[in-house]
Formats: sequence, structure tokens, C-alpha cells
Amino acid sequence: MIQLADYTAKDIRVLKGLEGVRQRPAMYIGDTGKRGFHHLLWEIVDNAVDESLAGYCTSIRVKLRKDGAVEVEDNGRGIPVDIHPEEGKSALEIVVTTLHAGGKFEKNAYKVSGGLHGVGVSVVNALSEFMTARVKRNGKIYEQSYSRGLPTTGLEEKGEASETGTLIIFKPDPQIFGEQNWDEDLIETRLRELAYLNPHLEIVFESEISGKTVTFKFDEGIAEFVRYLNEGKKPIHESVIMGKKYGEEGLYGGEFAIQYNETFYPTIYAFTNTIRNDEGGTHVAGFKAGLTRALNDFIKREKLLKEGSISGEDALEGLTAVISVKVAEPQFEGQTKTKLGNSEVKSLMEKAVYESLKEWFEKNRDEGKIIARKVISAMEARMAAKKAKETIRRKSVFETSLLPGKLADCSERDPRKAELFIVEGESAGGSAKQGRDRNFQAILPLKGKIINVEKAPPIKVLRNDEIKALIMAIGTGISSEFNMDKLRYHKIVIMTDADVDGNHIRTLLLTFFFRYMRPLIEKGYIYIAQPPLYKITKGKAVRYAYTDEDKERIVAELGSNANVQRYKGLGEMNPEQLWETTMEPQKRLLKRVSIEDAESADRLFSILMGEDVEKRKVFIEEHAAEVAELDV
Repeated sequence: MIQLADYTAKDIRVLKGLEGVRQRPAMYIGDTGKRGFHHLLWEIVDNAVDESLAGYCTSIRVKLRKDGAVEVEDNGRGIPVDIHPEEGKSALEIVVTTLHAGGKFEKNAYKVSGGLHGVGVSVVNALSEFMTARVKRNGKIYEQSYSRGLPTTGLEEKGEASETGTLIIFKPDPQIFGEQNWDEDLIETRLRELAYLNPHLEIVFESEISGKTVTFKFDEGIAEFVRYLNEGKKPIHESVIMGKKYGEEGLYGGEFAIQYNETFYPTIYAFTNTIRNDEGGTHVAGFKAGLTRALNDFIKREKLLKEGSISGEDALEGLTAVISVKVAEPQFEGQTKTKLGNSEVKSLMEKAVYESLKEWFEKNRDEGKIIARKVISAMEARMAAKKAKETIRRKSVFETSLLPGKLADCSERDPRKAELFIVEGESAGGSAKQGRDRNFQAILPLKGKIINVEKAPPIKVLRNDEIKALIMAIGTGISSEFNMDKLRYHKIVIMTDADVDGNHIRTLLLTFFFRYMRPLIEKGYIYIAQPPLYKITKGKAVRYAYTDEDKERIVAELGSNANVQRYKGLGEMNPEQLWETTMEPQKRLLKRVSIEDAESADRLFSILMGEDVEKRKVFIEEHAAEVAELDV
């Protein structure tokens, strides 16, 4: 321990250059797992998109290489390469090796931007095993290379160029991220999203790994985005309704596109300067206020409701919406840009939505009445559902013995240490109850398949016995009344048979959590148990295999005459086997359910569990292998 007298200037460590980024990477990119790994790519792509927002870039190319590196190329202006008057280095080297250096601090260079204001590319450089920046500018090609934040070459001229642009090549550093691979589906989804948000911008995605090449270009912008999100759902009106409003010099601008469908839940995507805001913010609040006011005005004018008015919750039922704003100085709550905080944006969006919808309703009365009847029906269902929720609440509070035969609770009352296993069938439930550790593991057996919440209205969902049992056991409530503080378990484990019925039940449960308790997935509290497929014995040796590959390897290790038993269901295991293979924390395999890509998950559930049989058939034929082991 350093004594006070010995604590002097020599004990203060000064981190040079980008050393601090490598010391504490999570401060800059959130984490060093899958999310942070891909965040590096988003920062470079966002810089290219910023060139498009500034009006200088029409094409972006993203290429995954076999060596684990990725290339991002745009045809924008190219990062400046002239010598900085104060630093005595090229502007390129300063931008790539220095935190808080970039054109986004100077609003003459960028009116709006989505990048991290000079933090992005330098952080990517700091966390990359190697990086190369190639710039086409002034009729020449310039190049400089770096490793872990430091230049390994000077700025070199590499030839002539007739166009302009920037190419960044980098490979995330295994010292920081370990051995991770790029998720092509995740990248493809984000690039598609950016193309929707930037009409006329062409984005090409290539992969040397899968051999895939796909081009995204959407001249109709977010209207096409809404149609894409509504695939697998049945729209109740043909038109995609759009509106926009821009403030002074276009610095504050907002646009939206909406279309209602037959579902009972909203799908809303909000963006600021093309960055998705998963937690919404002032632009979403303004949108909801404008939408609700316009609908109530139309309903009143058409005399469609005798008394009362619809609420914001009613106005959102079955709505698919994309909201996009451009803000010169966005203020975000949280480092990961999840929630917009600019107060002036709320009034801008509310006015834009209200005026646009008011005009649309006047010109499209018939379609307007279809929408009005939908939201009025939502209001009536909400009132009925409120009564059902109150009944559930009363029973959960006053009738603590409501589920004596279903929920076998644990003695642990700290939710951080408690686990809930949702088990398929009474037989497996019995084994699980006997085999569990009663101190921290609770068991909830489900009888048969739960209701398909994708097709059922909320009131019908709430009246389903298995759903009521789930809601009461978990404790948080659902939808708009969801309260994470009341969560009783921080591990909620879906434990079903590894067959077609088991997969279907798992999908139904995931659909319920996604639609009604989505924060549980977002926070990483939902898991899928991985029971073994085979029990392999030879003499006194007993081994379990979780895949066919495991089985072949174990049989080879044990040699000839090994006995292989295929488990058809959890009920075939005795309590000791179920504990040892699937529930014991030190030995079990649990798969955490995550929403890395909510958009793809949303469409997946809509197509797999929705009404459109033809679309489901085509989807399953194209994705048979993926659907067999569905995950979000």
C-alpha cells in the first residue's frame, strides 16, 4: 500500500495517444463481445454515411475478407491529407490516431452526422490489429498504415486517381476481442436499414467468406422500409402514409412513414442522423402525440365514437412506423445513442405528423375510417384487457396458492440468484422438480402449447391459463405496464424437448416474450436449455452427447460395443440425469437469447407465426436449417 508521503507525481500514470482506449475499450464501444466487435464496423460505415448526408457520397462498399479484416469504401470527398497547421502532421494521421479530432466539430464540414464526433475512426484504429487508410483526393492516391493505434508507415503517394473517396481496411485485434467472427446477417440488416434511410445511396455488401454479394438501393426510402417490415403481416390499408418537415436550413428535419396491419402490437423504428434509437426519445414522443391528436380529430369529425377518445396506446395497435430525424447537435441519453433528448425535436415531429395526417385523412376518408375503426377497436379491447389484468393482479396478490400444482418456487428471494425453468409437459416438470436445487431453481411446467400471441388479440392472450401462469410467476406484468423492478428471476430458462413439438413450443414462448415482455430479452434474462440428444454407455462409463458430432466423437473414444440411447424427450430422463446434464450450473449448456437485430426477429416472428401461409411456406423452404433451431 502506498503511504501518503510516498504518493507523488511519479505514481501518476499518463496514457499516451490511444493507449487509454486499449486499456478501457468498453468506455468507448460498450463491451468487447459481439456488440462491441461489430460496433467498430458501424463507426466506419457511419463516417461514410455522413459523407452521404453532407451530399458528397452516392456509393458505399463493405467487404468481409477471409483473413477477418473488413473493407469500407466510399466515393465521398476523401479524408484531407494536407498538413495540419498546428500539429505538423497530415490531417489523415491526426484523424486516425487522435481522439476528438475530426470534421464533425466544424459545422461547415458536416451539417449533420451520425459518427462519434472524431472518436470513431481513432477508436477503431486503437482496437485493430492493423488498419490501412487509402484516400483518393487531389488527383492522387494516398495511403498510410497503422497497428493498434500507431502509424507503421508515413503518408505515401500510391498513384493517380480520377475520382475521390476513402477506403478503410481494418482487422479487430484478437488481444482485445478474442477470436470472433463477423455476423453476416447482422451486417446485411444494418446496411439495408441505412439504404432505406438514405434514398439514392447505393450500398454494396460483399463477403469472401460466404461468397455473397448484395446491393441495396431504395429510391422510395422509408416507405419501402415500412413495406419490408410489414412482410408477413396483413396491412389494413394499401397506402403507406408519409410526411416530412424541415426547419431552418434543413438542420432540424423529420420524416415518418406508417402503415397499419391486422396485428395487435406496434413496430416502431426511430433514427437520428441514421443512428437507430432503440429507446426512442423526443422524436418518438412527438410522433405519438401528433398521431393520437390527428386520429382523435378525424374520429370526432366523422362522428365514429359516441363518447371518450382514444389513447396513445390505442393509436399504436397494429402500427408499423419508421421515424427519421436529422439534427445538427443531437443530445443522446447514454453513451450508446439509444435515446434522443433534444426537446425542440418533439414539437417539430408532433407538428409534422399532425399536419401531414390531417391532410391525408381529408383526402383519404375511406382508408381513414378503416384505420379509425382499428384504433377504436383497440380502445374497447384495452378497457376489457384492463379488467382482466386487474383480475390477474388481485389473484396474484391475494391468492398466493393459485398455482400449487404448477409453480414450484425456490426459497431464494434475490432475483439475481434465482432461476425459473419453463418446462414442457407434466412428466418433464415432475423430473425437473425432483432434480432441481430448491434453493435457487423454480419450476413452471406448461400443459401443451401456449396460445400463438402473434394471431390472438391481447384480451384472448390474457385469458389463456398458461399465459396467466407465466405472467404471475415472472412478476413484471406485460406491455405498457411492464415493470422490471418486479422481476422475480434473472434467469428464465425455456426447457423443451429437442423435437418438432419442442421447437414449436419454444417458438411460441419466444414470440410471447418478444411481443409482451421484450425487455427481458433485451437485458439477456431469457435462456434456452440445451438437453443432451444421446446417452452413451460402455461398461461403467456414461457420457452425454449434445450434437450428432459429439455422439460420433464419444463413440470413437469409447470404442466398439458402446450403447447409444437417443433421448426423445426430457421425460425420459430421471431427475438425477436431468440435473446433471441440463440444470446443474457447472455442467449445463444454456443459450442466451439476444436481440442483436430486432428488425430481423420481428419479421421472423411475423412470417413464422402470422397469418400469411404462402409467405411462411416460402420462408421455411428458403431457411429450413435456420428454422429448425430457431433463435432470436
